[in-house]
Amino acid sequence: MADQPRQIVVCSCEDTIPLDANALRPHCKGAEVTSGCQLCRAELDRFRSLAASGGDITVACTQEAPVFSDAVADNGKVHLSLVNIRENAGWSRDARKAAPKIAALLVAAAEPAPDFPLVSMTSDGVILIYGRDEKTIEAAELLKDHLDITVLITKPEGIAPRRVTDFPVVKGSVRAARGNLGAFEVTVDDFAPAAPSSRGELTFGAPRDGAKSRCDLILDLSGGTPLFPAADLRDGYLRADPDDPSAMLRAVLKARDLTGTFDKPRYITFKEDLCAHSRSKIVGCRRCLDLCPAGAIAPNGDHVSIDPLVCAGCGQCAAVCPTGAASYALPPADFLMRKLRVLLTTYREAGGAQAVLLIHDEDHGLGMIDALARHGDGLPENVIPVQVNEVTQVGLEAVAAAFAYGATGIRFLLRARPRHDVTGLHRTIALAEPILQGLGFGAGRVATIETDDPFALGESLRAIEDGAAAPRPASFQPVGLKRDVQRLALRELQRAAPSPVDVIALPAGAPFGKVDVNVEGCTLCLACVSACPTGALLADPERPVLRFSEDACVQCGLCQATCPEKVITLQPQLDFRAATAQARVLKEEEPFCCISCGKPFGVKSTIERVSAKLESRHWMFKDSARRLDIIKMCENCRVATVTEEDFDPYGAPERPNPRTTEDYLRERDTKPTS
Repeated sequence: MADQPRQIVVCSCEDTIPLDANALRPHCKGAEVTSGCQLCRAELDRFRSLAASGGDITVACTQEAPVFSDAVADNGKVHLSLVNIRENAGWSRDARKAAPKIAALLVAAAEPAPDFPLVSMTSDGVILIYGRDEKTIEAAELLKDHLDITVLITKPEGIAPRRVTDFPVVKGSVRAARGNLGAFEVTVDDFAPAAPSSRGELTFGAPRDGAKSRCDLILDLSGGTPLFPAADLRDGYLRADPDDPSAMLRAVLKARDLTGTFDKPRYITFKEDLCAHSRSKIVGCRRCLDLCPAGAIAPNGDHVSIDPLVCAGCGQCAAVCPTGAASYALPPADFLMRKLRVLLTTYREAGGAQAVLLIHDEDHGLGMIDALARHGDGLPENVIPVQVNEVTQVGLEAVAAAFAYGATGIRFLLRARPRHDVTGLHRTIALAEPILQGLGFGAGRVATIETDDPFALGESLRAIEDGAAAPRPASFQPVGLKRDVQRLALRELQRAAPSPVDVIALPAGAPFGKVDVNVEGCTLCLACVSACPTGALLADPERPVLRFSEDACVQCGLCQATCPEKVITLQPQLDFRAATAQARVLKEEEPFCCISCGKPFGVKSTIERVSAKLESRHWMFKDSARRLDIIKMCENCRVATVTEEDFDPYGAPERPNPRTTEDYLRERDTKPTS
């Protein structure tokens, strides 16, 4: 079975796709390509016979996935993968020229997706329904047989009591809420339970503030401000417009099913030791904290912590993390880059040109592409769709790799009104633009398309002008952690670029750059070395030297914030020579040797400056040259000399008496008047 070639089964979908299997075979290396016309119906037995021998089978159809899955369900030797060539390539006005794209999609579909970790959440069905009027009670009536309900009504007026109290009704306004599915905590002000003696309408007891409520689910029908940032992404928090009956019904039906144990992906893999957030309570990098739309990230000592139960998987933290401490797991960055490598390499070898990647998600992107294929002109033949979990997860490493492999453009497909803030994606684009321009790829090669109109999508894609492609496309295999593959991708991008240069200036906040030091003001205290989280700033144990390795610098700013002399500045730039360059000396001085034992122990200029400032100015050093010599000794000789000479550290001259208010008043009274 190990030697059995992979099978690729393509279908013309009742001849609605102008499919040429012979044109595909040379580019699907190591695979047997079989074509059909209606493999999901009339030719299904033929497909079963092809699958009978087992092995890896790629079927070029996703619409009939249940049919093909059922056909091989009893054969445990089959590994089935599915890919959509119909909407992505075959249903297009350019379909007859789409063979290179189809070949690329077929080959890339065979890339095995890595496993990703999961976290579990448990809901016992305890729900808080928060609203403003009788509609809240109506929603509770629909759920009372399925969930454990508490109804919270803000500023209730004219609500009729229920004949039987099936669930408690209380009043109050939510001040704060936190948590996730199975573990919500709500703080309520103006809280009061309904009086059981309510007659014509509900009356309530004495209110109090700061009441706490714990629940597994929250159904928010208040119509006010959401209780959470990026509310649509908070598991277990359901929100609907109380004036929209269909939206309310959808929310009620969804809430009814949220009982039990649920698994969700652990979207982010986080390594605390790589985090450059802070050192010694001085804050440096806070890129992820500024971008997380769900509020899943919080400071935690020298690093941050990411709550996997709150994290909604937007991936912006991983995209902007300069050290790779936060990396995306669905899938990892190196897997996405390997997929881009297969797509673009196969497309180029099959004769394709001017490849443009369309990065999209499932919820929005698939529907847009499907509508464009069914009702419009379809995707252009050079636009290769790439589905990811969230468009915002894509970082600079994937953009650099795509252009190194031969892409001439990238478009990120977003909703007209995104579900969450996409600032991180725009920062990635703003970082990629000067790099691509500086290397000769041209301006505007990476951009977003923000629309809910499939026809507008098609027009935007067909309006993309031809760009410069890498004359020497890369073929490197990206394997490893995010920061490592990012460095590799950028080096390969520069090697493959139309106009390679060594240094490119970058915008503020970029994760690459150098450190400049005002050498005249630097005392070589080396506080910056202790603060640097990546080892970009280095000391020499033998001499007073400050060195800098640009390849390791992530421009976190901790050195600048820590420096007591404030002589450090950051200069964002991308120096492609940094990877092979030796650490350069920022400042070096002659060491001062102990006048007693000759051991070098400090910086000569600093010791001399301190001695000059103290001589004849401080009481400890006014009358004794021997005492001044202590400053010029190493730590061991200093202790020995102080002990032998019996120096009295408390031998200071008597201080004048402190002046009090009475002294000032006395002087004022005795001062002669003019």
